[in-house]
Amino acid sequence: MAVVRVTKEFRWEMAHALWNYDGLCKNVHGHSYILYVTVIGNVINDAGNIKDGMVIDFGDISKVVKNTIVDRYDHCLLLNRNAPHQPFLQMPQMFDKLELTDFQPTCENIVVMYARMLADKLPDGVKLHSIKLYETAKSYAEWFASDND
Repeated sequence: MAVVRVTKEFRWEMAHALWNYDGLCKNVHGHSYILYVTVIGNVINDAGNIKDGMVIDFGDISKVVKNTIVDRYDHCLLLNRNAPHQPFLQMPQMFDKLELTDFQPTCENIVVMYARMLADKLPDGVKLHSIKLYETAKSYAEWFASDND
């Protein structure tokens, strides 16, 4: 059997702000996020299996990530629950997709959240290997399963 890593890329738009921060990111602003999800597993070697020759179907990765992350966070505003967010909740429009977190919504914390969300949604025999989340064209955070055992 051959162990192979398989990666799929996802893109969406999302906004956030860093509560109680001393830089420009204290202001609500958006990013064009790019997420690379890498899974690892054995290549299926069974001519009778419709997934023969694959670790996982790319379409299956897409469904899991789209349903778990992209659909939920695309055009969403992510704020720390400790920030005064009540005025946003009173507005009849513009904040339908407001997510409150128990942490500072930095790229680092977001990538950890996404790893936790995906880890148990993969098929048997396929494990989450790593996630790379680009917040800007030149800045990203990475999560590796091997660092978090």
